[in-house]
Amino acid sequence: MAKRSSLTVLLLLALAVQTNCQSSDVPGTEWKQLASPERAGWSADNLKKIRSYVEEIGSTSAMIVRHGVIVAAWGDVSHRSNLHSCRKSLLNALIGIAVAGGQINLSDTLEKLGIDDNRPSLSATEKQATVRDLLEARSGVYHPTVYETKGMEEKKPPRGSHAPGTFWYYNNWDFNALGYIYERATGTKIFDAFAQEIARPIAMQDFRARDGRYINGADTRFPAYVFDMSARDFARFALLYLHGGKWNDAQVVPEDWVKASTRPYSDTESGGYGYLWWTGDSTSGAPQEISFPEGSFWAEGHLGQYAVVVPSLDVIVVNRVDGDMSKRKVSKREISRLVRMVVGAAPPK
Repeated sequence: MAKRSSLTVLLLLALAVQTNCQSSDVPGTEWKQLASPERAGWSADNLKKIRSYVEEIGSTSAMIVRHGVIVAAWGDVSHRSNLHSCRKSLLNALIGIAVAGGQINLSDTLEKLGIDDNRPSLSATEKQATVRDLLEARSGVYHPTVYETKGMEEKKPPRGSHAPGTFWYYNNWDFNALGYIYERATGTKIFDAFAQEIARPIAMQDFRARDGRYINGADTRFPAYVFDMSARDFARFALLYLHGGKWNDAQVVPEDWVKASTRPYSDTESGGYGYLWWTGDSTSGAPQEISFPEGSFWAEGHLGQYAVVVPSLDVIVVNRVDGDMSKRKVSKREISRLVRMVVGAAPPK
């Protein structure tokens, strides 16, 4: 692990009465910290094995949260670093609020919204893709875009090979265009909106609007919107979705939007894909190459950025890899194993 954190395990101490926190609990200005994992039913030996595995795979920080309380944390969880593609799940929250407010209609087509791109421009067929198609990564628009990994570029289908709504491909054009659609519909920059609409209501400790930046390219009109965020703030965001978009008594993101976003519409190697969230469940029920707990969902990003939500156990697992601190890359298969280790170690709910 990175020398900055040294990954001294933080089996954090607090008041003993916090050991039996319920699923409605959320952190205040500071995270609540489990008084004794062992007294709460967690095996010290299992947590030691999890810590060793986190070190082995090369994470720079990680967290286990249950009932809204930190069970264990490793590394500097206050350090802000690039979330990479987890940015898309953050945008999901803003779009859900805008949909509820009547500013965005999921049935609107690119044609109706006046959306086009640099030459070679979008075809008449491509312009029939809807906002919902973009959220599901099923637009059929394979125009050049920005902020793609080499693997994404290699797997991109040819232009015009799939009609809108008929084929799933994890497509940065869709995700970047959604950012543009959101900003034009609301008149607010993504990072300012996130700070106001999400970070402030859930009391993120580290995030600032200036922790976001745009990545532009000559081939496209639509930039990527890149977020730097700490592990502990990322865990708050995951906890918001675990609670159906509610934080204390405030409905920050509409509950029906959270439900719609975290159910599968397409099959993937690890389950399914919803609206800018990955899901442990598939649409077909077919066995997955990489398995996650039933009913789970997660945000996922390049190098090993993950916030995995397991509602059945009221558990969140956050993993971070700062590319400026480590040359390692944590794979989805390794995260799957990490989550299984945590689930196996968790005491009965």
